Amino acid sequence: MRLDKTICESTTLTRSQAKKVISQGRITCDDKIIRSCAYKPKKNAQIFFDGKAISIRGPRYIMLNKPEHYICSNVDEQLPSLFNLIEADKKEQLFIAGRLDEDTTGLTLITDDGKWSHKITSPRNKCIKRYRVGLDAPISEDAIALFKTGVQLKSEPLPCLPAELEILSSTEVILSIAEGKYHQVKRMFAAVGNLVIELHREKIGDIELDSKLALGEWRYLTEKEISSIK
Repeated sequence: MRLDKTICESTTLTRSQAKKVISQGRITCDDKIIRSCAYKPKKNAQIFFDGKAISIRGPRYIMLNKPEHYICSNVDEQLPSLFNLIEADKKEQLFIAGRLDEDTTGLTLITDDGKWSHKITSPRNKCIKRYRVGLDAPISEDAIALFKTGVQLKSEPLPCLPAELEILSSTEVILSIAEGKYHQVKRMFAAVGNLVIELHREKIGDIELDSKLALGEWRYLTEKEISSIK
């Protein structure tokens, strides 16, 4: 990570302020004055600002059990932002890796690591997301084969990628998909003549929602959970 970004994320300085103090020669890295903002410190480098050690904060990875009536936005709009539920400094630097609708609950991953987030959200990586879905009308057994083939959504040129559908009861199913199109789950069931009335995300990749987290609660991911996203 660039030195200016490292300082910005680990102190109260803004990015522009970090660049200024670097150019002024007020930052040392392993006892050497560094004036280049693009300099990339080693993992365990000792960085000082005006002679005081900086406690380096690495990227943050957060799991949140999203409740209804919160939006996946960095700011409040018509409804409150889910960032109101998190206690962390510089929350404006955090973003959501895979948004949920305001009426959808469950696993939400939040980070400031762009590359890690991209592994989750990029269609190329086919990161599987698992949802528990409550339906308005009974689902047909024939839907399993249809979802596996690929549901055709309205106004989309190509059908969805194959999805796995597990029927728990006539009106409750588990759906696993490898895409993240706009309102995709709701649109998939609408395409087969049904209506989603409850939607809860349980899993992203190998990261499963912590059963100890009540709605609205959060925690930092473990190293194992972080490294599971490849």
